[in-house]
Amino acid sequence: MALTSRPRVRRRALAVITAAATVAGGAALLGPGSSSASSHRDAPYVSSDPAVDNTDTYAFVSPDDAGTVTLVANWAPFSEPAGGPNFFPWATDAAYDINIDNNGDAKPDITYRWTFQDVDQRGTQKRGKVDGTFLYADGPVTSLDDANLLFRQTYDLTAITAAGSTVLVKGGMVAPSNVGQATIPDYTSLRRQAVTDTVGGGKSYVGQADDPFYLDLRVFDLLYGGDLSEAGYDTLSGYNVNSVALKLPKALLTAGGDAAANPVIGVWSTTSRSKTRLLKDTNEAPATSTTRSSDEADSSGNLVQVSRLGNPLVNEAVVPAQLKDYFNRSTPDNDAQFLGKVQDPEIPQLVQGIYKIANPNSIAGFENRPDLVATFLTGFSKKNADGTQQGTGPLTKGSVAADLNSLDLNAVSPNPAPAEYLRLNVNVPPTPTTDKAYSRLGVVGGDLAGFPNGRRLGDDVIDIALQVLEGKLIPGHNPGIDGLGDGVDANDVAMETAFPYLPQPHTGSDPRKGQDQVAFKQVLTSSGGVVSTQITNISPPIPGGLVQLYRVNADGSLTGFGTSSLNAEGTATVVRRFTAPMGSKLTLNYRVFPKRTSAAGVQRGLPTTITVR
Repeated sequence: MALTSRPRVRRRALAVITAAATVAGGAALLGPGSSSASSHRDAPYVSSDPAVDNTDTYAFVSPDDAGTVTLVANWAPFSEPAGGPNFFPWATDAAYDINIDNNGDAKPDITYRWTFQDVDQRGTQKRGKVDGTFLYADGPVTSLDDANLLFRQTYDLTAITAAGSTVLVKGGMVAPSNVGQATIPDYTSLRRQAVTDTVGGGKSYVGQADDPFYLDLRVFDLLYGGDLSEAGYDTLSGYNVNSVALKLPKALLTAGGDAAANPVIGVWSTTSRSKTRLLKDTNEAPATSTTRSSDEADSSGNLVQVSRLGNPLVNEAVVPAQLKDYFNRSTPDNDAQFLGKVQDPEIPQLVQGIYKIANPNSIAGFENRPDLVATFLTGFSKKNADGTQQGTGPLTKGSVAADLNSLDLNAVSPNPAPAEYLRLNVNVPPTPTTDKAYSRLGVVGGDLAGFPNGRRLGDDVIDIALQVLEGKLIPGHNPGIDGLGDGVDANDVAMETAFPYLPQPHTGSDPRKGQDQVAFKQVLTSSGGVVSTQITNISPPIPGGLVQLYRVNADGSLTGFGTSSLNAEGTATVVRRFTAPMGSKLTLNYRVFPKRTSAAGVQRGLPTTITVR
């Protein structure tokens, strides 16, 4: 069915919008039809090989040490904490890389490579007539070398440059999967033990983490149900990922070790497997050992790239389905071939067809979207904005005029090649999360330390990407798009304040309770400067639950208007009233929390912008 063939749904959605609020530009209720999880199951091949499926890449100036940069990459999407008996090991026949381009040629000048080894004692355990056990551990595990931990992994970390290879960590210990509290009573302790010093003064961590990416994945159901009824739910809450984190002095990443002259780096992660994988014959004898936990296939041949991740959402929202595997095996120096999809992306076309919000490609001077070319392929600089940058200037003329994160700011790369990867200016200082200047919307929210200047763990790239795709960076854009988002504004687990900064992983002992979708109706009206808000029809009931009204501020931060407890039946109507200047615009939404006040179970109403009457 064509997306434009749903007039009844659109009329019903418009009727609801009109009755509930006066919406700026008709857009503030729109969920982000721009994305799936950042790169979770983004292409056919990696969907069947999750151990090598890149989910997200992050690069940011370390929040507690501005002289260093932290690089993070995640794999193994949708890791259910209780998913035994094998849980989520790293592939021992793959190479996990984070790549750095610091001279603008769109090729890696430094590759940080993690490779893994098994230490598997399960087959040696005495268990009656046949040796071996299915258990991951034989008892409580309190250290990474605890004898009770029957399956563990180690890793080598190598820095690869044109000059050769340097081993930064040899035999590093991987923090195990967080099996459950009986097996792992204190994962925080194991995480601390897994932080390892590297050659050159850095720090490395490899282990599990809660997936820090937060979003509502029901975009695939005709952009949130076709009538905005399916948004505000963090689909990734409760799931873990496998993570590598590397904290290094800026001088080790920048060209010539000179961050003053060459402040911008390009960052992307990749995974490679051996080209040939030969499956065992039926009934062929087992060949597992203490160093080989799986014997189903023998791998050989050169490494070939099977997954790639730079900017979030590109392979999901920009690259068409028939090219997704190809994109994952392609390299940034060939990214000019995707220019057309960046200049004329599909999402604004779909949004216009379903929600009647004008495609910003129709704005004079922005038919070829120089704002998006700068965001995804070149970075931002004054030369790009005024069109004088050699090679790419004609493509970016009219983009934001700021010397922020284009590699043309580097002395060594006056004419960088266009490429799809994260660009980080390492000289932009971190913004503390407690500072009023901090914004989850990064650069869009006025915080230059966030995406698309690198990417921090807490950046709300869904809301940022949607607003940018819909023209946020175009002068004179429709102001109705300024509050666009999916209603999910924070991760279900808080980020850590110290390296590796990643949120702690969920334990297998804690079932994914409170995850059933809760429906409710929120009504926002005003009269005589009095704003009246109401939440009703909570279903299924949440006895003893909580509801809270939030205002979404212009910078993307939130202001709470107090919490109310539901009645014993969990279905009561909650009403809140307050005064506001007449003519002012407010973006509000309700949230419903389960009894245990878990952020993982929170249900969010769609942010709605009203004009106070």
